[in-house]
Amino acid sequence: MQQIDVSRRGFARLLGTGAAVAALPSFPVLLARTAPGAPVLLNANENPYGPSPLAMRAVQDALANVCRYPDEAERALRERIAKLHDVSTDSVLVGNGSSDILHDAALAFLGGGRKLVTADPTFEALWYDAAATDVVKVPLDTAYAHDLDKMRDAARGAGLVYICNPNNPTGTITPKAAMRAFLDAVPEPTIVLVDEAYHHYATSSDYESVASLAASKPNLLVARTFSKVYAMAGLRCGYAVGAPALIETLGRHQAFNAMNLLGVVAARAALADEPHAASSRKRNSDVRAWTTAELTRLGYRTLPSEANFFMVELRRDAKPVIAAFRERNIRVGRVFPALPQHLRVTVGTQDEMKAFMGAFGEILRA
Repeated sequence: MQQIDVSRRGFARLLGTGAAVAALPSFPVLLARTAPGAPVLLNANENPYGPSPLAMRAVQDALANVCRYPDEAERALRERIAKLHDVSTDSVLVGNGSSDILHDAALAFLGGGRKLVTADPTFEALWYDAAATDVVKVPLDTAYAHDLDKMRDAARGAGLVYICNPNNPTGTITPKAAMRAFLDAVPEPTIVLVDEAYHHYATSSDYESVASLAASKPNLLVARTFSKVYAMAGLRCGYAVGAPALIETLGRHQAFNAMNLLGVVAARAALADEPHAASSRKRNSDVRAWTTAELTRLGYRTLPSEANFFMVELRRDAKPVIAAFRERNIRVGRVFPALPQHLRVTVGTQDEMKAFMGAFGEILRA
């Protein structure tokens, strides 16, 4: 993985300010993940392999222009995304991560007694954004997929239905036929927001992105992110695709100048490097398969994952297990109340997962 030199000398070279910048104090932010004593981070569904070299180069090239607003760069990114999805530019809204899109959707389509319908467990961000409204949480079905029949019943009069597919924290998918039938059945006043943050990792023949339907279904909004397969969680860039009228409504609730230049230029460059994304997918798949096979060998069941994380059934309370991993300098996922005996684990590098498996054996034998 290429890395940007952000040392004092690196900034001097990048910005051309010579010895004056080199003399400035440094401001370390994080302990490099390869440094001695650095924790093994398997808790936030991050991509450990880093961004495309093209994205890194785009960030370097843009540093000299961070005194400017990113309007032109944002417009260029929207045009690139529109081309990717074969929609008009006004069918695309770029956000400060896909979490920004979710927040704007809560502002736009909830409140005033309009309820939110979600699965449980799922990504909780919208639960907090909808705190002042009714939140209807529908348990996953026996296959750990969204129970769309019950969600459809609960959606009567709802302002927003949220579907994360593949789902976080389970990594499971909701079958494509069920998704299409659900989208056809939900009446137009109710907005359906499908979060496809982990779309790029899904390989099942029973999975389908619904982004191709978004421009033609007036109540369908699809969210994507550059934080996962594109490995840019720290740069914050995501987007929504939908009918122009829906995107216009969503955009009215977005903070002014929500984007940053570096995230925008990196995202556009990342879209031009499909081989790098494919490499991340392949490595994730291989290491996930190895880890889940090892867990199966030890007698522990994992949920079928189509993402860059998985859930393992511990047959005991997950909270003390999470604490025990932390004592060994390994961070794993938090407790999800709907599945209190399951542990969510991000798929790291092969070495990181070997460290995880070593600690897992020690902890679960204790």
